[in-house]
Amino acid sequence: MAEPVSQSKKDQLAARMRELGIREDDLDESFILGSGSGGQKINKTASCVQLRHKASGLDVKCQQSRSREMNRFLARRELCEKLETRVLGAASRKRQEIEKIRRQKRRRSRRQQANMLNDKRHHSEKKQSRRTAGAGD
Repeated sequence: MAEPVSQSKKDQLAARMRELGIREDDLDESFILGSGSGGQKINKTASCVQLRHKASGLDVKCQQSRSREMNRFLARRELCEKLETRVLGAASRKRQEIEKIRRQKRRRSRRQQANMLNDKRHHSEKKQSRRTAGAGD
């Protein structure tokens, strides 16, 4: 059976944890019984991972997958994101992504819209003049 997480992703996560100063020794990891939908199997197996970072006091529970190994990986990744948000605040990756989407969705002002349409019209006229006579007829 293939591993749920590739080695390259594990290495990337380890590097990210080093950047944030998270050591494996600082983590309390426990496996608890899952809950919620999924039937009898989910309630019998301890595939839910609970991570506690001693230094920061952050707690993370992960039960996204039925695989314990995958949940361990996802819990560490989520812990990194939480710690990054706490430490870096507005400069965090998540915040930057949210801001980027917000800027993309923002409505253009009338002047911006007029300038854009003007540029398009000008470009169209340039292309029109390049056509050979009778090519589009």
